[in-house]
Amino acid sequence: MPIFLAVNGITETYPVRPSGSRPSLVEPVAESERRGQHPPSLDHSALNAQTAYQQQSTRQPHPRPAVLARDLMKSPVLTLPSDSTLLDAWMLMSHKGFHHIPITSLHDTLVGMVSHRDLLRHVPELVTAGDSSQASARRLAEIMTSRVISSTPMTEIREVARVMLDEQIHAVPILDNARCLVGILSAQDLLQGIANHGPLELWT
Repeated sequence: MPIFLAVNGITETYPVRPSGSRPSLVEPVAESERRGQHPPSLDHSALNAQTAYQQQSTRQPHPRPAVLARDLMKSPVLTLPSDSTLLDAWMLMSHKGFHHIPITSLHDTLVGMVSHRDLLRHVPELVTAGDSSQASARRLAEIMTSRVISSTPMTEIREVARVMLDEQIHAVPILDNARCLVGILSAQDLLQGIANHGPLELWT
């Protein structure tokens, strides 16, 4: 499933770099081998190893599906409208302990993202002086990031992680087919997934 990039409400598919397929451990079986005639270049031990691998491959079940965004995302998602104040966002983050808030329009459409870092950059006096006057006078629409990268619940974690690294972002909102916000996936969620679920099967 694709990853999307929206800028000021205009959505397009994000150009994800193609990932290479898993390298094959054994070359395809030649026609002469299918007829029981092994090529002279293969010695006896190589033939035995190849035969054992092929027998093992036929007995192994198909790999499990890759982990998807829906498996690790947080849901439901707390949002704020774009006309909320920076102080509203600061209080919500402080009480809930998270660092990213999706910003919505009056029609509940996702229009931006605000991070803990954004708030500290625009109103550092919240921390340095404990002064909330500036934060209570400014609106989130003024500082939010309107270039929003999102994914679907069915997007593979590997694709989401690659985009987060390329774009140097730490959270991706998850939207359903109707472009409604159904979850959010952060870098911390990815780490918790690795810690709690053991080895993640990333190959389909």
